[in-house]
Amino acid sequence: MGLFIQDAYAAGQGDGSPVQMFIMIGIIFVMFYFFIIRPQQKRTKEHTNLLASISKGDEVVTTGGVIGKVATIGENFIEMRVSDNSTLKIQKHAVTSVMPKGTMKSM
Repeated sequence: MGLFIQDAYAAGQGDGSPVQMFIMIGIIFVMFYFFIIRPQQKRTKEHTNLLASISKGDEVVTTGGVIGKVATIGENFIEMRVSDNSTLKIQKHAVTSVMPKGTMKSM
């Protein structure tokens, strides 16, 4: 029985050339680029454009789920009015989306 296993094992073995190995590594790198790196770069660019387009009066949502109206915009921070009497100062990159006008009134 051990003899058959050895023969079957030996029949399937072959030395791969270094060229085949580099081709496989290249294919894996290309797959990583198109499935991981490129989509992440696209999301980062969209978020940067979103932060650049924020203006006073926009209604925004933060990563924590807080919705408010932008009162003032600094270089790194945004002050947003959550209700009539309260404002929050948040980091600019914490804004996840800009909501349509009137969203706060409908809530």
